[in-house]
Amino acid sequence: MSQPDNYEMVSIYQMDPEDQEALLLTQRECVFNWCTRDEWPMGVIMSYIWRNDRVWLTAGAHRHRISAIKRNPKTSVIVTSTGTKIGAGKTVTIKGTCVIHEDKETKDWFYPDFARALYPDESAAKDFEKLLDSPIRVIIEVIPSKFITYDGHKMFAHTAGKLDESRLSEPTESDVFRLQRELERRKLT
Repeated sequence: MSQPDNYEMVSIYQMDPEDQEALLLTQRECVFNWCTRDEWPMGVIMSYIWRNDRVWLTAGAHRHRISAIKRNPKTSVIVTSTGTKIGAGKTVTIKGTCVIHEDKETKDWFYPDFARALYPDESAAKDFEKLLDSPIRVIIEVIPSKFITYDGHKMFAHTAGKLDESRLSEPTESDVFRLQRELERRKLT
């Protein structure tokens, strides 16, 4: 069993699909990113739920991020396993497109589901749900177009020579072509 010489080729440590799904369903906080009018990237930590292969969040319609995603719906969401029962060292980055919902049908399923995901106590969930249901609150749906994942447990097991190599992912373009070009540029090959 081989071990890595360095940590330059980390795309081989992608999460297994079932671990990715478990993380997205378990974690309740993410970093939600958008671009401002002057093209600066911005991000905030937000609570979310993962339903129907989508990230769902909510905010007041007056928030800067809402006008920004109305102007440019391209976004990214970052979820880490830190603080969950999964343990640290796993991440999912989602590149996606936002849809803003203000309809009663979406609010009717989202608010109860979201409130119970954040507050397992039924009384606390009902109180939170009431606070969410304001006339200027919107719901953000992020439709994924790309996932970038990382499983640090695989990397550490591989480093120790204890990972079955069949669990390694195919390296991405950046770890095949771009890495090679950078090594050549630096005269390291």
